[in-house]
Amino acid sequence: MSAKEIDGEKTRANEHQVFYGRLAALSWLHFLNDGSANFLPGVLPALLLHLKLHVGFAGTIMAALLIGQALQAVTGWLADKLGGRKFIALGILGSSISGALIGFVPSFGILIPLLVIIGISNAFFHPQALAGARRLSQERQGFGLSLFLIGGEIGRGLWPFFASLIVSNWGLRALWLMAIPALISTPLLWNALPVQSPKPHRETPIAWGEHIRPMTLLVLFSSLRALMIFGIITYLPILWHNRGYSLVESSSLISVLLVVGIIGNIGGGHLSDLFGRKRVILGAILSSTVLLTLFILIPGFWRWAILGLLGISLFATLPISLVIGQNIFPENPSLGSGIALGVSNGIGAAALILLGLVAIHVSLTGVLWTLVGVGTLATILSLTLPE
Repeated sequence: MSAKEIDGEKTRANEHQVFYGRLAALSWLHFLNDGSANFLPGVLPALLLHLKLHVGFAGTIMAALLIGQALQAVTGWLADKLGGRKFIALGILGSSISGALIGFVPSFGILIPLLVIIGISNAFFHPQALAGARRLSQERQGFGLSLFLIGGEIGRGLWPFFASLIVSNWGLRALWLMAIPALISTPLLWNALPVQSPKPHRETPIAWGEHIRPMTLLVLFSSLRALMIFGIITYLPILWHNRGYSLVESSSLISVLLVVGIIGNIGGGHLSDLFGRKRVILGAILSSTVLLTLFILIPGFWRWAILGLLGISLFATLPISLVIGQNIFPENPSLGSGIALGVSNGIGAAALILLGLVAIHVSLTGVLWTLVGVGTLATILSLTLPE
């Protein structure tokens, strides 16, 4: 090998190091953003007691937190049109600062708009960050997006546990401590964030007629999957707390589900690159439905193992559905990921209100059985998804 070829190999290696370093920085901010925006389930039992609310309001509270994510279709379009990286910073700072104020709310009427602001901030962060992660991933998009999603899933998994520790020791008002990492990291990592090129005048118009059917099927499937995830993380800690377990023990259930689910994020994206997206999605959502059934029926220690496997299977579908959404809209990948993730999460969040009615009129265990039915519908829908 000549000296010129050796220098070329070194240059390419250095470029890959830069790309993965910037992807790691983006993943860290994803950790902070999703942690700040999703720690509420870990302290929800304490918040319900503080505001003297019935357990049936849990679905409405979580719906208010998550419904703003439906705006990702709009923010994705804006991100693609305006470019840059400001939406990433705006999203993480909005989520963190608003999340820090949860412990100070005096009433249900003030809590709801604050939670909506958190959801809107989340909607600003994700489309531009997802488009940047895909670009940094280069030819290994399934694997690269999985790595990016790891940060968010760890944040969603660990921050409810951290929040429960803070509230158990110092009370709800100490939740402002959760905002400090984001306030420090965002300016420090500003230069590492990927810059999206603005596209104010799109040469290729969006072929809505071609995209509407596959995107509708994807949104329906992803909404049902989102409802399964949101329903479990909302009502399972409350069910455990009502059975006499501490706030920290109850929030640990969320951590097991979401942190172990990271294996699914990595494995799902990698397996889809090897065996095809549709096969992996079908197998994962079918496994999720079976595992949730086993979790309800089997008592004792085995529930923790089943919960971890449930997290793996549920989150194995996430990176695949994002890539499908971006591929459905090749003219505007940010819009595609915004619809696939944001609109679906918004619909799933709105359906949480209906789960609240099940909690009031049936039981918390009845909520879990309802989610088994949701998983069955999602399994059937997965057969219609585009490859």
